[in-house]
Amino acid sequence: MTSSPVPQPERSPTPMPPPTTRVVVIAVVGVVVVVGGLLTLLWLLVDGGSPQASAQLELARIGMTVLLGTGGLFGLYLAWRRQRSAEIGLAQKERDQADVARAYELQRGNFEATQRDAEARRITDLYTKAADQLGSDKAPVRLAGLYALERLAQDHDDQRQTVVNVLCAYLRMPYTPPGDAPPDTDGLDSAVRKQLLDEYREAVQEREVRVTAQRILATHLRPGPDPDNPDVTFWRDIDLDLTAATLTDLDLAGCCVRTASFLRSTFIGIAGFRAATFDGGADFGEAMFGGGANFRRASFGDDAVFMAVRFTVGADFGEATFSGGAVFREATFSDGAVFGLAMFTGRAYFREATFGGGAHFAMATFGSAADFGVTKFDGTADFGAARFAGSVDFQSAGFAAVAIFRGAALPDTRYGLYTPDPWADFEGARFEQGVPPELARFVAPSEDG
Repeated sequence: MTSSPVPQPERSPTPMPPPTTRVVVIAVVGVVVVVGGLLTLLWLLVDGGSPQASAQLELARIGMTVLLGTGGLFGLYLAWRRQRSAEIGLAQKERDQADVARAYELQRGNFEATQRDAEARRITDLYTKAADQLGSDKAPVRLAGLYALERLAQDHDDQRQTVVNVLCAYLRMPYTPPGDAPPDTDGLDSAVRKQLLDEYREAVQEREVRVTAQRILATHLRPGPDPDNPDVTFWRDIDLDLTAATLTDLDLAGCCVRTASFLRSTFIGIAGFRAATFDGGADFGEAMFGGGANFRRASFGDDAVFMAVRFTVGADFGEATFSGGAVFREATFSDGAVFGLAMFTGRAYFREATFGGGAHFAMATFGSAADFGVTKFDGTADFGAARFAGSVDFQSAGFAAVAIFRGAALPDTRYGLYTPDPWADFEGARFEQGVPPELARFVAPSEDG
């Protein structure tokens, strides 16, 4: 970087030097001579015309007054010259200091700009090297690239989101998990078996690299035991984009992110989101959970979208908080689903969902509308002591096993399209084990018809 030229100090008028001693003596002598000559002349005139002592004394006083006045004026002039000279010198000194300060600031700015350029080049070099390492066909080299990116983000907080984007992009790349190891039999050709073993080892190593990338994210997304005073390793206000990623044993328990997208992602093994915090929206639409999904005490600050998601094993949302809408439309819970003590502040949308096992909503709170229309409950549906503050829709829902609504706070049943809110609608709901007594007043009109 070319440095800007240092500005030269502005030239100002040369300060007026004070009078020298010689000049002062000459001026004083001149004044004395002039005044003395005038007095002598007046004395002679008076003495020649009318020699009166009083007149001579008056002339003497006049002369002395003139002499003293002249000296005083000359003294004032000298003082003014000195003051003026001092002021000009002080102003020049201030200008010189200002010029020096501007030159210093300019030099410092040039130095800082040079430092920034050098730092930017260093960061670019680190990114380039890490990217080359991530593209290596050797797992240890790829691991080194991950750790290099982690160190870069930890040292430069303005680069953290970029590093997270790179890690997420790596996890979004196509990936086939390793299957079973090749059989150790004599029936396979040695070359074929070696090739299968090499492919299996590469898949296992790639799984380890991806799990390491997940672990780096989790480590730096946990604020620590005191969120008000987070650990120095915590990366604040991070967005995750893991759309269509394949994730193995992901553990984001206790993590805090701003927004997250897991749209169409595949979770292999356990997916841990216990006590995780999503400050903004979280999208799990069409995701597939192959193992258990733990969202207990998770907090969603905005809309939580689980539309058409598939849980093949148990899903635990107990004590979770949904501050925005909770969208589980067409979701499939193949095993048990727990929403006990969950808090739904916004709309809870479970229309056309399928609960293959038990659906436990005991003591859950629905602060707005709750839509379970056309939902299938193949196992026990437990809404005991649940609180419904808004409208409740169970139209055409199917309860294949026991339905529990004991102690639930339900609004009045709906009669016609213009019933004021809130209301509860069980029209067309099917109870294969019989209508629970606590719901008789809601379904009786429908059965009579």
